[in-house]
Amino acid sequence: QVQLVESGGGSVQAGGSLRLSCTAPIYVGCMGWFRQAPGKEREGVATIRTGAGSTYYADSVKGRFTISQNNAKNTVYLQMNSLKPEDTAMYYCAAANIWGACGTVRTGTGEEFPYWGQGTQVTVSS
Repeated sequence: QVQLVESGGGSVQAGGSLRLSCTAPIYVGCMGWFRQAPGKEREGVATIRTGAGSTYYADSVKGRFTISQNNAKNTVYLQMNSLKPEDTAMYYCAAANIWGACGTVRTGTGEEFPYWGQGTQVTVSS
């Protein structure tokens, strides 16, 4: 069992910034973030191939969010800038052994990711 530990999140006004972090106990091929707002389906946000450092983003966050990694710590970060009220959701860290899962962030809902964090709330007020 791979237990992902998340931190960060909180409440901010529109235009503000927040940073999320997620640490895995072991090396995995792909890590990233998904989110789910009340009454909506879970959607991908951003992923990163932990070996190569390649990043993938949902169109809705491209240019505003940045995913990065610290390989030595098996940790990924999600820097969220220019936040909008529609970014309000529970954010979940996800991990997969195979790096190919990273490419599903734009259209998938996370079925390719077997490991998940407990979730952290992000609330953006207008």
